[in-house]
Amino acid sequence: MRKLLLAFSIGLFFAACSPNNVQVNEEIGKYFDSAGVKGTFALFDNGTGDFTIYNLNRYKDSAYSPASTFKVVHSLIALETGVVSDEKMAIQLDSAITMETAFKNSIVPYYQEVARRVGKDTMQFWLDSLKYGNHTIGKSIDSFWLNNTIKLTPDEQLGIMKRLFFNQLPFQKRSHEIVKRMMLRESNANYQLSYKTGLTYNEKGDQLGWVVGWIEENKHPYFFVLNMEAPANIPLVDTRISILKKILSNQGFFEGKR
Repeated sequence: MRKLLLAFSIGLFFAACSPNNVQVNEEIGKYFDSAGVKGTFALFDNGTGDFTIYNLNRYKDSAYSPASTFKVVHSLIALETGVVSDEKMAIQLDSAITMETAFKNSIVPYYQEVARRVGKDTMQFWLDSLKYGNHTIGKSIDSFWLNNTIKLTPDEQLGIMKRLFFNQLPFQKRSHEIVKRMMLRESNANYQLSYKTGLTYNEKGDQLGWVVGWIEENKHPYFFVLNMEAPANIPLVDTRISILKKILSNQGFFEGKR
């Protein structure tokens, strides 16, 4: 592990941090290597302002399709516009599916229907307001977050997570709170783990995976982003969560001692 001593001016979130608080931890790379994938990971300690990053260039300079991590912002937009009333609102697909179920299980058709109901002009308004990545929808209102049209950096993803947690995005507090409830995946006496996953394919045909969110211990939030890509034969659905938990464990989480 070594201190990064250079100043950077790139990135919505990373650029606001002191370079003296940034640690580039190449040891984290062993978790990616052992799984046969490549990627980046960043962890931000909100209390101290300390950053731990593996693969800094990929983290701050490379933009990718958000895949189903877009459901975070998508849900906020749906709630804010009234297209979806709350997380229990169902849309009839093959069966009645609620937003909460669609969010946690990444049910794409639910959100495709939500996107059509929101409409391109309204969706574009919110993407512009948020400065969400390159805020490009392209021709397809119901697939732009999956087909490499809209892209954002891991740094931008982390910034969205922090602003969501603190109710700082341009949405009502109620909308923030509903989405945060949907993101909570594990809760016990030692920690609360909240995240959203994403999985799609990049232009080369390789899998592209995400896990974005935060972990709380002793009421103290730590924000993280995991981004990776891999050949089609690697089971990235399970691999991304496995790598996330190995890294967090390596960083001293899950025991309630942070």
